[in-house]
Amino acid sequence: MANSRLSVAIHILSLIASKPYEQITSDSIAESVNTNPVVIRRMCGLLKKGGILTSRAGISGAILLKSPADISLLDIYLAVQSKSEWFALHDHPNHDCPIGCKIYPTLEKTFSTIQKSMEKELTQITLLDVMEEMDLYSKI
Repeated sequence: MANSRLSVAIHILSLIASKPYEQITSDSIAESVNTNPVVIRRMCGLLKKGGILTSRAGISGAILLKSPADISLLDIYLAVQSKSEWFALHDHPNHDCPIGCKIYPTLEKTFSTIQKSMEKELTQITLLDVMEEMDLYSKI
């Protein structure tokens, strides 16, 4: 099953950015994402730790700490996804097997190349780019 944290985080941030003067609750975000508000609060916590969102005690809703133009998809990805989960290698291959003894170094090199390429691409796309693609930002 694919991990959907990045898409959910972009969805959350797009909602918040598209309504900068509204206090958007986790319940209303959850309704848009079609998930439980607990999932949204957990994701917002990760985005806060990642330096993308902030909130004030006693006031519902969250605020972007940067402009959508200054938030790359890599920033969002790193906030909600551990780098170690990107391309995990399986545990304990059989080192007596001709494949098992070579799979780790081979895949580490391959996965490293893929990861660097993916990071480069994610750096070049911003939250604003995504919002413009959805035709949202022009309506703010």
